Amino acid sequence: MIKIYHNNRCSKSRCGLEILENSGKEFEIVKYLDTVPSKEELREIITLLGIEPLQLVRKNEKIWKENFKGKELTDDQIIEAMIHYPKLIERPIVINGSKAVIGRPPENITTIL
Repeated sequence: MIKIYHNNRCSKSRCGLEILENSGKEFEIVKYLDTVPSKEELREIITLLGIEPLQLVRKNEKIWKENFKGKELTDDQIIEAMIHYPKLIERPIVINGSKAVIGRPPENITTIL
C-alpha cells in the first residue's frame, strides 16, 4: 500500500496528493501533524529514504531557527525534535513498499509508483 505523509497547508504536499490521486492506485493519507509518527516510524522513513535525519528537517521553519539552528545535535535529538514539532518534517513523503521519496519536487513521486 502506498502511503503519503501529507500536510494540506503545503502546496507541494497538495501537488503530491494530486499525483497519487491521478495515478489510479490505492493509497493511504497520513496527516502527520495530527497523527505524529513515532520514533520508530521516523527511523524507518529515514532508512527507506536513505538519508540522515537532518536531511528530513525543514531548516527554514521558525521553530528550527529559534531552537535548534547551529547546535550540535545527535540523530536521536533531531528525531525527537521532529516528533515534538512535526511541522519540521519535510513534506510530502511518499512510501511504496521498500521505496520512499520526498516529493520536492512533487514529480519525484512518480519514480516510485
